[in-house]
Amino acid sequence: MRELFNIFWSFLKIGAFTFGGGYAMIPLIQHEVIHNRRWLSEREFIDLLTLAQAAPGPIALNTAVFVGYKERKYLGALAAVLGVVVPSFVIILLVAIFFNNIRQNPWVDAAFRGMRPAVVALIVAPIVGLTKGMHWSLIAVALAVALAVWYWGISPILFLVAGALVGILIAAYRGKEVRK
Repeated sequence: MRELFNIFWSFLKIGAFTFGGGYAMIPLIQHEVIHNRRWLSEREFIDLLTLAQAAPGPIALNTAVFVGYKERKYLGALAAVLGVVVPSFVIILLVAIFFNNIRQNPWVDAAFRGMRPAVVALIVAPIVGLTKGMHWSLIAVALAVALAVWYWGISPILFLVAGALVGILIAAYRGKEVRK
């Protein structure tokens, strides 16, 4: 029961103190599950993050599900999901109730404008962290894919499917090499 509470509490803190959506949560989740709780290794986290990105739904929620499930199966997944969702739900509910009354306030507008650079930094930080140990050619491919998605509007799903197929082909080729 204590472990379920720890899962819930960890994701509650992450959900309550992150602005900017799922990608902004990734560095906090990474720090919590790898360094603070030691639930995952760096490699496990990267694999889990890849799976969370490929699965339908918000990346932070998917990551929470996978971490919770790894730790305590279905109850762990439920605890992690509740932890990460409850703060957002409460905040959105409060904003919906009071936002129309405060939106024109210059202090509120200034606060939103001031948060934008921090949100961008929170999104870029895990991307830079995930490139550690990658060969420069893989970083170049990632940048080319990001440019193609952003500039030409090519669906990221095409790149995910292509990447999966290339990975399978490489693994199959290497498997044949090992068997020889």
